Amino acid sequence: MLFNSIGFIFFFIAVIALYYTPLFSWNFKKRMLLLASYLFYGLWNPPLILLLWISTMIDWVAGNKLFKEERPKARKLWLLLSLFVNLGFLAFFKYNNFLLENFIFLADAVGITFQARPLDIILPMGISFYTFQTMSYTIDIYYKRIEPARTFLDFALYVTFFPQLVAGPIVRAKDLISQFYEPRKATINQFVWGLFLLTLGLFQKVVLADTMLSGVSDNVFNSGQVLNFWDSWAGTLAFSGQIFFDFAGYSTAAIGIALMLGFILPDNFKYPYGAIGFSDFWKRWHISLSSWLRDYLYIPLGGNRFGITRMYVALMLTMLLGGLWHGAAWTFVVWGMLHGVYLVIERVLKQYIPIKVTVWNGILLAFATFTLVNFTWVFFRAREFHTAVGMIESMLFLNVDGVKVLEYFDLIKVFVLVGILFLIHWLMRNTSLNQVAQKMSPWMLGLIWACLFLLLTVAQGSEEQFIYFQF
Repeated sequence: MLFNSIGFIFFFIAVIALYYTPLFSWNFKKRMLLLASYLFYGLWNPPLILLLWISTMIDWVAGNKLFKEERPKARKLWLLLSLFVNLGFLAFFKYNNFLLENFIFLADAVGITFQARPLDIILPMGISFYTFQTMSYTIDIYYKRIEPARTFLDFALYVTFFPQLVAGPIVRAKDLISQFYEPRKATINQFVWGLFLLTLGLFQKVVLADTMLSGVSDNVFNSGQVLNFWDSWAGTLAFSGQIFFDFAGYSTAAIGIALMLGFILPDNFKYPYGAIGFSDFWKRWHISLSSWLRDYLYIPLGGNRFGITRMYVALMLTMLLGGLWHGAAWTFVVWGMLHGVYLVIERVLKQYIPIKVTVWNGILLAFATFTLVNFTWVFFRAREFHTAVGMIESMLFLNVDGVKVLEYFDLIKVFVLVGILFLIHWLMRNTSLNQVAQKMSPWMLGLIWACLFLLLTVAQGSEEQFIYFQF
């Protein structure tokens, strides 16, 4: 079920009505939320609920055993069981054909003829998100950072909580499970603010991502031609804006929906296109994933504790695997590799060329960061390497004979909209939407809300799937 669908509106109204009915106990309401979460996920493909069940059961048992067990070898075996099941599901459903294609390529390279039909397996929606979420639970118990959930119901709801089930934020157990222990009820201010965030998230998705930008991005990346400088940049910037509005729109809506129920989810985006440098970018973009990779991959690989060389290796491996997390293709690996290279170069430059950020050079540094990030988005969006390489060449003005596929209106629309997006991120980089809203008069905030709702109603949308559902 999609947030941007008519069906979800009726679904959520029913959930809210049952949740705030005073006749029901807190235990009943938690069961209702769990059932609603399975319904939310199961309407897409009911049999795949079984994966959620298996993952939930395995990690619930493993977590309890890890907490009670004192023998180091036995504790490691329980942790390995959890990791094996979760990563095994991820590898089978997400990476099976990628691994098969690369095996065939290596076999051909050494002169072995091997043929195999690609496996026609449906990728479970959001499997990367809930897999990382449940893995963090058992890993944290193994390292004795947290205690197991009090009841199976609390843990099952943590795994399947519908607002953030399929596209995050990836919430840690210590931040969410304890919220299920006592009755939760949104205050009037929380409910209204949550409804505003839901409206804003849908506006970002339906109006800005789908209506304004996706068409330009699709026309450019699906053209199959070598394009000119302006069309290449317009298509790349369109996707840059599209993926932000699409993914941040989902996260904003998810946070708003949870808040209307009285639950607090962490921010997942903090104006990333206003970042100064790539370390700053990854503190602002998909925060729940970047912090997960830092805590469960980069630091265990050594982090910055064993010298510069080990740190750079850990950094590159983390970003390469982060790229592969996003998709089973080498283009995603290159996307992660480029970000790893950017981060390494940035650290080297900071070591030898200290730069003091001021009001005057800050926006130029942010613009340089944003420009380099856009080169990485080409590999993220392109389906084939030759498409990405051709786009990069055109963006560097190396294809002087590139063709034109966009209308002038499309060029103006993209450059103006993404330019405004960049400026807003720069101006908002040290504040938050909530802080800005608190400084506004109620009538001004109400006017903005009415405009968002009006544009959302006019655009209507075609119930396009969120981009990150495929991850």
